Amino acid sequence: MTLTELQAQIALGEDSRRQFKRDITNADSLAAEMAAFANAEGGVIFLGVADDGSLPGLSRSDVARLNQLISNTASQHVRSPLTVQTENIGLDAEHIVIALTIPKGLDKPYFDRNGVIWLKSGADKRRINSKEELRRLFQTSDQFHADELPTSAGIDKLDKLRFRDFLHDVYDLDYPEAPANGLAATR
Repeated sequence: MTLTELQAQIALGEDSRRQFKRDITNADSLAAEMAAFANAEGGVIFLGVADDGSLPGLSRSDVARLNQLISNTASQHVRSPLTVQTENIGLDAEHIVIALTIPKGLDKPYFDRNGVIWLKSGADKRRINSKEELRRLFQTSDQFHADELPTSAGIDKLDKLRFRDFLHDVYDLDYPEAPANGLAATR
């Protein structure tokens, strides 16, 4: 990403896919942000960018410290561990912005080391607090299907002999040879 591209991204402001952080010193706070992005559609945290969009940047020693913090956080403070990407963007000879890209997670839900599941809510993040929200998160990752049975089989794949036996044994119904006036089965 060039400086011009960075400035264009910053001009758009924070949203569900972009977050600005002047600096990060707390691994737990970074883990919550990473988990929230992974549980949503992914996104980028721009480190060295203030909330108002100004560019104080990071020193080279900050970049070294943050790269270590990012690596440790992604692998040890987020469950399941994440593979993230960083890109250093030079502002001038002494200042850098790190673009930390967190992909959309494939192993949802992601949570911090305290077991809290985070989700993006606009430009902010929030805890998942209800069973319904958790159920929806599982459904979006295709891991849990409430009120539906995931299958690609159609009615033509039904084993008619087993279904006949099931109808007879459980409901004491005969399997209809042909539908008669919309009635599926009779006693």
